[in-house]
Amino acid sequence: MTIRFLTHAGLAFALIILTAIGASAADRRTFDEKAFAEAQAQGKSILIDISAPWCPTCQAQKPIIEKLAAEPRYGDLTIFDVDFDSRKDVLRKFRAQSQSTLIVFKGANEAGRSVGSTNESAIDSLLRKAL
Repeated sequence: MTIRFLTHAGLAFALIILTAIGASAADRRTFDEKAFAEAQAQGKSILIDISAPWCPTCQAQKPIIEKLAAEPRYGDLTIFDVDFDSRKDVLRKFRAQSQSTLIVFKGANEAGRSVGSTNESAIDSLLRKAL
C-alpha cells in the first residue's frame, strides 16, 4: 500500500512539474496594435516575427523559434506574428523591408533585429536581448 501511494504521489508530482514547465512557454499571437502596446507598457519581452507562408527561410525559422520559446527562460516572451503579404501597415511601423525579419523589444525599446537568420544560436542570442 505504501509503495502504491508513493508511486501515485510521484506521478502526481511529475505531472505538476510538467504542467508548470509547459505553462512557461512563450505566448504566440497574431499582431494586434492594442495587445502590442499593452505588452510594451507592461515592460514585457516581445518578439515580432515577420514571415510569409511561401518563404523557405521563414519556414526554417519557425521550428527554431518554437523550440527556443518552449524553454523556461522565455516563458514571459510574447511573440507577435506578422504576415508579410497582408500587413504592410505593420511593416511600415517597424521599418521592415523583407520577410524573415525578427525584431525583439524589451518593453517600449527595440533591443535587436535580424533578417534571414536560421542559425539557432544567433536567434537565441537575439531573443536573450529581450530578457
